[in-house]
Amino acid sequence: MAWTCADIPPLQGRTALVTGANSGLGLETARALAAQGATVLLACRSRAKAEQTATQLAAEGLRGLEPLELNLADLESVRRAASAVAAAHTGLDLLINNAGVMAPPLQRSAQGHELQLAVNHLGHFALTQALLPLLEQRPGARVVHVSSGAAYFGRIQFDDLLAERRYDPWGAYGQSKLANVMTSLELHRRLGAAGSTVQSLVAHPGLARTNLQPTSVAARGSRLEALAYRLMDPLFQSAAMGALPQLFAATAPEAQPGVFYGPGGPANLKGHPAPCRMPPAARDAAACERLWAVSAAATGLIAANLQA
Repeated sequence: MAWTCADIPPLQGRTALVTGANSGLGLETARALAAQGATVLLACRSRAKAEQTATQLAAEGLRGLEPLELNLADLESVRRAASAVAAAHTGLDLLINNAGVMAPPLQRSAQGHELQLAVNHLGHFALTQALLPLLEQRPGARVVHVSSGAAYFGRIQFDDLLAERRYDPWGAYGQSKLANVMTSLELHRRLGAAGSTVQSLVAHPGLARTNLQPTSVAARGSRLEALAYRLMDPLFQSAAMGALPQLFAATAPEAQPGVFYGPGGPANLKGHPAPCRMPPAARDAAACERLWAVSAAATGLIAANLQA
């Protein structure tokens, strides 16, 4: 039978952190987890967005909602957010690295990194490392990295990772989404080597209607891209359906690390959660280890929690 939100087990006593919880996949994920009794930390780029989201979900009768300011484009904000979580909670059961940006014009993070790499990958990398001590306090805790079908055409440009010589918006997006998959696999390897019970999983939403598409069109003013989205509209599924693979990875007892979960329909574009083909580039163990080292250095985590 197709897996749905009705299959999420009871989550009373569990604490989850969802990045990008104010819209799209993040909002649907937060809603589904709270509906099953979890305490959900709504991590949003601004305190105002987080509080608005908490008010919206509370109006739906949901409880256990905690606003959290987290700007993934600023590593200092990541550190502040992680410190705030540690001060308020003794453990963390679920970390859903969901937030993202898609194909904007070239922009830089507070630390000077290319924005898509900064938000989609480096900010989440730093957040995960900072929260690992809390995850270690909860048996069976999970980290879910939310990638994209763009990971299949992504390439890690180690010789120009920060787009200092050339910038292609979609190439940079694919790179950041491949980095999510590679980080998930490398974190799984390191957790296993350390004897940790924390699990690292990865999922993608297929083609889901979220604010990413209109935001991308507006940012670059691309009429061609806007036309493409209109023509492709029948292929898209709702954000609620798009969130199912990451919810499956986060909560299903049968979900496993090392599997790329996504929609099970044709071409994995839409449908209920199912294992999908792993991006071939992510299977390069040496590249995964190299990306980890580069990411640790870029985020100031040279002495990362998990050593090789």
